[in-house]
Amino acid sequence: MWRRWPYPRQFKLNLIRLLRLRATPEQVARGFALGLFIGMTPTFGVQMVLALMAAILLRENKIAAILGVWVTNPLTAPFIYTMQYETGRLLLGWEHPNMQVQFNYEFIKTFGWQVMLPLSIGSFIFAVLSALLGYLFVIRFIPFLRLWHIPRWPKRRKLKDDEKI
Repeated sequence: MWRRWPYPRQFKLNLIRLLRLRATPEQVARGFALGLFIGMTPTFGVQMVLALMAAILLRENKIAAILGVWVTNPLTAPFIYTMQYETGRLLLGWEHPNMQVQFNYEFIKTFGWQVMLPLSIGSFIFAVLSALLGYLFVIRFIPFLRLWHIPRWPKRRKLKDDEKI
């Protein structure tokens, strides 16, 4: 049966590995919060590497940090970055930037500043809030999750001669 469904089986195995970490709920929650913080920054594409390096430097749980980064994935990133940009733009009181037809160095310099500053401010606010909420959620959820018994994957049973597939 597991040969026909490799992705659910892999998800289940990764969940079991996460539950069997030899870390306290506090350590897992700190690592996950670190991953969430980095995941909310506008560093799409290098977030996993940044989370791993930060977890190594800060001596936090590396697996939990890498899992926390996946809050921004290709499906959620456009929505998250748009919310962060709009939050930063509203806090600064800026209007939407005007797009020019001609692309040159001056336009990239001006337009980049008009986008990156609100995005950075908004992402910092979202990063702090998500790390705090993620920490509080995980520190409460891990003890409950460790009590949960995950059943073994069903073994393939042998068919009798008179049974059909």
